[in-house]
Amino acid sequence: MLPSVDSVMLEQRAQSFAKRSIKNESKMQGLRLVLSMIDLTTLEGKDSAEKVKSLCKKAVHLYEGELAEPLPHVAAVCVYPSLVKVAKKALEGSGVNVASVATGFPSGQYPIDVRIGDVKKAVSAGADEIDMVINRGAFLAGNYKKVKDEIARVKNSCGNAHLKIILETGELETYDHVRFASDLAIEAATEAGKISDGEVFIKTSTGKVSPAATLPVTLVMLEAIRDFYDATGVRIGMKPAGGIKTAKQALHYLVMVKETLGDEWLSPHLFRFGASSLANDVLRQIVKQTTGHYPAGYDFSEA
Repeated sequence: MLPSVDSVMLEQRAQSFAKRSIKNESKMQGLRLVLSMIDLTTLEGKDSAEKVKSLCKKAVHLYEGELAEPLPHVAAVCVYPSLVKVAKKALEGSGVNVASVATGFPSGQYPIDVRIGDVKKAVSAGADEIDMVINRGAFLAGNYKKVKDEIARVKNSCGNAHLKIILETGELETYDHVRFASDLAIEAATEAGKISDGEVFIKTSTGKVSPAATLPVTLVMLEAIRDFYDATGVRIGMKPAGGIKTAKQALHYLVMVKETLGDEWLSPHLFRFGASSLANDVLRQIVKQTTGHYPAGYDFSEA
């Protein structure tokens, strides 16, 4: 039986976070934290080595102007497996991780051996993180064992790379499905053996389906993470992806994380934003808070 989520209470609580006001020094700390949690991403059919190099340059040099205090770098750059080597070389020594989508992204409908090969190729090329997609068709058909077994096989193929499991919540139809998929993904990825905090994430979306990340869906997933931590003491990471475009929105997510999971999750080791367009708005707000003026477009690195 699927878990039952009280949708009315869930949405009321989620929307309460959007009414919080964060000001002054707390706002600046929050903005810098958001910046450090962003996974810059390029996942288009026209991706090339030069485009990935440009994105990597942005990841390391976010702002071309001068600030009194250095900016943090982003958490990761996410690319297709075929471009992992390019990103790895461009980011060498920067502290920015290389993430790669795999498992037949974004559909997850490829034969499982092809999807596993996708993972192994990305890991062998140097990926620090793998973003996999679950087979939503199998999930919605009730073939939960298949979904669970596939997640476990992917986790076992990751080696030392961390795993983010994309549920594609926009296709899961109900909050009950989102909660059950969250529980199933966490259980499948952690059954094979002991894992460290942050070794496994659950992630809302590929960014290719609408709706993507929302406050209520993210709250459902955070509560699954909280309940798993209460039962096991293991901290699972969380990544809302798609649709988070402004610094103000991102700060609302941080408040929700803090009040649902606690301060331990306020780190790129346990929380990420999949929102490349978010970076420039956060930078604009940081520069405005610091200098009193909004920066010009040419002050930002291109990507």
